[in-house]
Amino acid sequence: MAKLVFIRHGQSEWNLENLFTGWVDVNLSEQGEREAKEAGRKLKEAGIEFDQAYTSVLTRAIKTLHFALEESGQLWIPETKSWRLNERHYGALQGKNKADAAEKYGDEQVHIWRRSYDVLPPLLDANDEGSAANDRRYAELDPRIIPGGENLKVTLERVIPFWEDNIAPDLLDGKNVIVAAHGNSLRALTKYIENISDEDIMDVEMATGQPVVYELDDNLNIVSKEKL
Repeated sequence: MAKLVFIRHGQSEWNLENLFTGWVDVNLSEQGEREAKEAGRKLKEAGIEFDQAYTSVLTRAIKTLHFALEESGQLWIPETKSWRLNERHYGALQGKNKADAAEKYGDEQVHIWRRSYDVLPPLLDANDEGSAANDRRYAELDPRIIPGGENLKVTLERVIPFWEDNIAPDLLDGKNVIVAAHGNSLRALTKYIENISDEDIMDVEMATGQPVVYELDDNLNIVSKEKL
C-alpha cells in the first residue's frame, strides 16, 4: 500500500502576528522551524520513506518540506513545486490583522469569509501592487486564472487537477508521497480524498507541522489515517 503524508507548514511570521496571509510570501517563525524539524523527526521514527515530494511556491511551505526531509534523512528525493498547492488567496484581506478586520467588518462577516465553503472574501484588484500578477513566480500563468480572492470551493477546484495529474498517478504506481502545503489547500485535498461534505469540511483543522499519514489501497481508498 502507498503512503500519503500531508504536512501543513509550521507557524509563519504572519500566523504569529495574526495576519491574513494567503498568497503573500512570508517566512517561518522560529517556532515554525522547530515544528517542521519535529515533523521530520516523527517521520523518521515512524520509518516512512518517500519517493516524491510536492509543495507550493511559497517559502513557508518549501522550508517546512526541506526541514522535515532533512531531519528524516531524505532531502535528496525528487521535489515538485506548484502554485496549485498555494494557500487560499484571501483577496483584499491579505496583510490585514484578523482582529482589526473583525472590528471593521464585524465578527460574523469575517467568520463567514474565513470559514464558509463558497463565500468569497473582498477581492484584490489585479492592478493592486500586492496582486500576484506582479510576482514573477506566476509569470507563466494566464492572467485570467490568477485569483483576486478565493474561498475553499475555488481552492479545491484548482487543487484537484494537480492531484489527478501528479499525486494520484504516483500513488497508483506504489510511490510514497509527501505534500507540504497550507491549511486550506490541504483541507481541500482532505475533503476530496475523504469525501467530506461541504458543511463538515469547515470544521476540519490542520495543525501546523503535524504529519497526517494515510495508507491507500490500489484504488486509492483510505485504509488508515494517523496523525503523528
